[in-house]
Amino acid sequence: MQNYTVSLPHYSVGPDVYRLAGDIIRPYGQKIAVIGGEKAMTKANPTLLPALEAAGLCVTDVHVYGHDSTMANVDAIMARDGVKAADVLLAVGGGRCCDTVKTAADLMGKTVMTCPTVASNCAPVSAVAVLYREDGALDRYHFAPQCPAHCFINTTVILDSPEDLFWAGIGDALSKQIEVLYCVRGKSLFHTPLLGAQLACACQEPLLTYGRQALDDFKANVMSEAFTECVLDIIVSTGVVSNLVTHTEYYYNSSLAHCFYNASMFLPTGHEHLHGEVVSFGNLVLLAYDHQDALLDRFLDFNVSIGLPVTLEAVGITTDTALDTLIDAAEHIKEWSTGPEPATKAAFKEAILKVDQLGRARLGQ
Repeated sequence: MQNYTVSLPHYSVGPDVYRLAGDIIRPYGQKIAVIGGEKAMTKANPTLLPALEAAGLCVTDVHVYGHDSTMANVDAIMARDGVKAADVLLAVGGGRCCDTVKTAADLMGKTVMTCPTVASNCAPVSAVAVLYREDGALDRYHFAPQCPAHCFINTTVILDSPEDLFWAGIGDALSKQIEVLYCVRGKSLFHTPLLGAQLACACQEPLLTYGRQALDDFKANVMSEAFTECVLDIIVSTGVVSNLVTHTEYYYNSSLAHCFYNASMFLPTGHEHLHGEVVSFGNLVLLAYDHQDALLDRFLDFNVSIGLPVTLEAVGITTDTALDTLIDAAEHIKEWSTGPEPATKAAFKEAILKVDQLGRARLGQ
């Protein structure tokens, strides 16, 4: 690669961070379209909209985007007059909201910024967007040339979000280090992905160290160091890495953990579980597949300690037919071939069954 641009996140974080939004947004334009999830905007907008008004910005639209990151929802955003009139699209919500608005902004050539209302993944600061079909199965990845221009992480709003999304976010974020290091193994890396691979090593330990306490503090509505560290790990640390290891010419961002999740979406039961919840089981599968037994033990213990799944039953897979369907689907998913070599169905199934056996033993089943 001779000429390329690296886009890294700019973000503001704190319990009253929306009051900073005006000064940061104003250089990009005066007209703002606020697009988000219905519940998310009921939490954020009572403080966000007055902050935008106080800064002299004009809100041209407030739109509920839908419930999933689909092209239909992208098209609906782009068709709105208030969005067409806006200089900046402000995504308010979770990962699927952010991915939908990011895609629409890129296709329209507009600036996008994000206000995550949950800490569940790195979508608020990453350039890549995951798009799903109307039936919930993976459609494709949309690769924007740059990440959102800014991310406003209001920890007060996130502390008031659903507990299960934060819980699942920890499971999702734990995939970053192990997946990236697995993807880049044996590859000759130039500066950008090399930097991403090194920064990936900052994603795992904070979650294993603070995760249990962060969840306890979340339940107690305590704005603690452990909670804030995990929020920043889930949204920022993993997002910085994603922007460095993802490009149209290379992709080291995810592998077998996300392959397991994406394949599970081909099962009816897949839609009954959260993204990070299933990815957390996929983490165990990757470690078993790669024979990282010591780290697998640590992850098993951690999952058990906070109630993340360690058995197939916990992610809704209870029959041999369902497991075989998942494995057949996995073979056709991008992450099947992002590791040192393409996975094999026999080894993948062996790893899944190994995790299930170890998980059942951990639970005394």
